[in-house]
Amino acid sequence: MNGIGIHHLRAAIAVAEERSITRAALRLRMSQANLTKQIQELEEYVGVTLFVRNNKGAMPTEACLVFLEECNLTLLHLERAIHRSRAAAQGAEAILNFGCSPYSDPYLVSTILSVRLPNYPTLRVIASSAFSEELCRQVMTGQLDVALVALGLPDSRLNYLQVTAHPFYVVFSEQDALARKKAVSLKDCDERIWILFGRQVHPTLYDQMTGRANEFGVKPREIHHVTSAEQAAYLVHDRRAVAFLTHVGAWRISRNGLTMRPLIEGDLILKTAVVTRAEDASRLTSQFVRSAITKIEGESSVNRHRLRLAG
Repeated sequence: MNGIGIHHLRAAIAVAEERSITRAALRLRMSQANLTKQIQELEEYVGVTLFVRNNKGAMPTEACLVFLEECNLTLLHLERAIHRSRAAAQGAEAILNFGCSPYSDPYLVSTILSVRLPNYPTLRVIASSAFSEELCRQVMTGQLDVALVALGLPDSRLNYLQVTAHPFYVVFSEQDALARKKAVSLKDCDERIWILFGRQVHPTLYDQMTGRANEFGVKPREIHHVTSAEQAAYLVHDRRAVAFLTHVGAWRISRNGLTMRPLIEGDLILKTAVVTRAEDASRLTSQFVRSAITKIEGESSVNRHRLRLAG
């Protein structure tokens, strides 16, 4: 073969993540034979064995892990180049791409979207929504300039400016014994039916919640996963369960026989941050973020702990 293409890199990344040709082929919507051919072509071109195949699947070799680390950077820069070229093609009008999670506090979102910059009178803010992990990826690739996300694991490629820190809230029936408490702990919810947002919503927060429960020996009788507070409300009513939600989500459904209490569990707190790309030296992005933070702090009496923007 004369060379490799982006499809070869994406094929290798999918197989490494899925640890299986079968699952990777389904994910990429291609035949196993075609995917196997692409992996063989890539191994031939690179000159090393990238995967060890056996009846358990396809395991990446050490050489593969090193190779894929650079592949991810290659794809990252490619996506960024595409988005920057598209932005340039849109002309001189100032455009800023902003993303937020569907679980973001509406107050924060509306405050950020209301920012007006005197130096950019024709500024057009294009908003979109995705889960926090995907939003961070879009900021890194340049698809988004600014995003409002739930903080997860730190990444040196991103700048973080924390704007809120709230406990999670537990929603349950007004007739539940927990309603006599001012706050609830995980131990109070032992051997209960739990309602949690699915792990895809925010893997880090999900793992922290379930990990803390395991640490304390707290074992839910069942766990049901949802993608909205309204789904959680139905299950709480139907199963007499407890739902772990954001403050906004809990407040939205705490009526018609349901009530809410803060989850007091040490550092298990939902932190929201404005995120930008670490290497973004854009004057527009900088002014927009600083104006948004000033407006949030000026319009709210809530004390917010600020994190230094990464350099």
